[in-house]
Amino acid sequence: MSLTRRKEAPLDPFKRAVTLTTRSIAADSGVEVVFTSEPPGLSGKTARLPEPSRIPSKAEIAVIRGHADAAALSVACHDPRLHEALAPPGGEARAVFEAIEQARVEAIGAKRMQGVAANLAARMEQRYERSRFAEATDRSEAPLSDALGLLVRETLTGQTPPAKARAVVNLWRPWIEGRARTVLDRMPEMLFDQEAFGRLTRDLLVALNLADQLDQREDEDKSANESEADPNAADGEEENAEGQERADLSSDARAEQESQGDDSLDDSDDGSTDRLNRDTDTSELPRRSETWRPNLSVLEDPEAFGYKVFTRAYDEIVNAEDLCDADELDRLRAFLDKQLQALHGAVARLANRLQRRLLAQQNRGWDFDLDEGTIDAARLARVIVDPMHPLTFKQERETDFRDTVVTLLLDNSGSMRGRPIMVAACCADILARTLERCGVKVEILGFTTRAWKGGHSREEWLNALKPPLPGRLNDLRHIVYKSADAPWRRSRRHLGLMMREGLLKENIDGEALAWAHQRLLARPEQRRILMMISDGAPVDDSTLSVNSGSYLERHLRQVIEEIETRSSVELLAIGIGHDVTRYYRRAVTVTDAEELAGVMTEKLAELFDEDLAWRQLHRAVPGAARGRRRKLN
Repeated sequence: MSLTRRKEAPLDPFKRAVTLTTRSIAADSGVEVVFTSEPPGLSGKTARLPEPSRIPSKAEIAVIRGHADAAALSVACHDPRLHEALAPPGGEARAVFEAIEQARVEAIGAKRMQGVAANLAARMEQRYERSRFAEATDRSEAPLSDALGLLVRETLTGQTPPAKARAVVNLWRPWIEGRARTVLDRMPEMLFDQEAFGRLTRDLLVALNLADQLDQREDEDKSANESEADPNAADGEEENAEGQERADLSSDARAEQESQGDDSLDDSDDGSTDRLNRDTDTSELPRRSETWRPNLSVLEDPEAFGYKVFTRAYDEIVNAEDLCDADELDRLRAFLDKQLQALHGAVARLANRLQRRLLAQQNRGWDFDLDEGTIDAARLARVIVDPMHPLTFKQERETDFRDTVVTLLLDNSGSMRGRPIMVAACCADILARTLERCGVKVEILGFTTRAWKGGHSREEWLNALKPPLPGRLNDLRHIVYKSADAPWRRSRRHLGLMMREGLLKENIDGEALAWAHQRLLARPEQRRILMMISDGAPVDDSTLSVNSGSYLERHLRQVIEEIETRSSVELLAIGIGHDVTRYYRRAVTVTDAEELAGVMTEKLAELFDEDLAWRQLHRAVPGAARGRRRKLN
């Protein structure tokens, strides 16, 4: 019996070579290499690398190898336990410490192997190619962690920063070198000793006035050591706390009994009742507040769910035409129209298919031979032939298609710059035209921030002497490209704003989703559909540098769960190069922006088909329809 060997894919030899090279540099055969559309990185001993295109270019191959080399060097030259012991607990100091450690690890490989140095340089160039750092004119627009990482890399290897990132380094270089030049000069001597290098990095943080975040870790360690050194004292404190808590509870119970007794004896004694109410702090009773928890909504009161906003004074909801003048909008729209010509054929065919499916659900039906209604002109010949024949009437049946509004919420973050945002704008333009022809109203919204790295919110936080855990620390910018009631013809040029340089910055998805959902709930239509188009998880460096790393992502999950489980709005998401199925129940991921148009039209068509199937089933078997509706949701 002969066995047929599976045909090898064209990229399999390349992937195999990268995997073996990664394990060799890491000196660990247990390293796993996975090619995926997820952001590249290292989790334990699993290296995530970008999935190569069908015919990768030399530059793309070098970037993939750079990610592989960086992951392998981290396994070989980095001790996570030692790093955690030396690193600050959080905030900007933590980000700076990790950037410098990454620069040390990569410098070891770059100094020893020329090929690795070239691959890491290609990866670094690609990282800053899509950033807006080249246009930075103020230190508030340039992250200190990036500047220090590149400056330490230059000190250790002699390699100059990438062209797109030189502005960031130049903004910070005089200030850093003026405070810590001697510390930087000592770093090459300790390149291969992680512990000595880490302690030198801590000296660098002290020189840069970031020592307060180091003191937080030391205070925590000191308190932990004191509690371990004197366990009896800790036990005594716990017993005293428990005794005080029991005394407080008994006093509260006595106060409650006395108030009830006073009310039953003399209802007119207002003075004593007021005194009792002032003495009894009802906010300390957990049961009374917990009874209201199921009725709380993260959309109405996010702070009750742990999401805090430092200030909303600088947030804005703005129409697209207010962000630039009419002449610039016309120029940007002309540029978008040129790009639209290349996509128009494929996207138009998909839009026409969606239009046919929607119009098929709106076909009018008539009932004939009725005793009342509209005269049936087609049957008037019967009356002429036989004057005694009665007139016949017809009546239009009610259409099955429900009044619907669709909101397209587009991620306007910096990572969408280039091809993704252009394709998203073109698809939104064509879908708006298509759905408008079918009688479906469309609203197109965008979300970003007003500035990089915090803007006015961060300045106000700094002026307030950096209170801990400030919450969201950036200025939101929510953009209305097309309102639901505005015709497409009047709003078409507004979509060109997405092509404007400097518009795309950070993305805070949770608050944008809540904003779009609130606008939909105010609509009178029977059916409301919200489509989120994004290329990744929420990212705002200013917020994440002073809160937990999952702060924005946790709020996004809370908002999604609220909408999916308790709202009448139908939510679906499309991720561009990023797996959004871990956030949304109804979601799909596209690896190439070119696939976006087909996925958008297909998902909308599926929603309308599901709605039609449910309503037909509801008319036939009402009881079964309710179960079917739950399944579709």
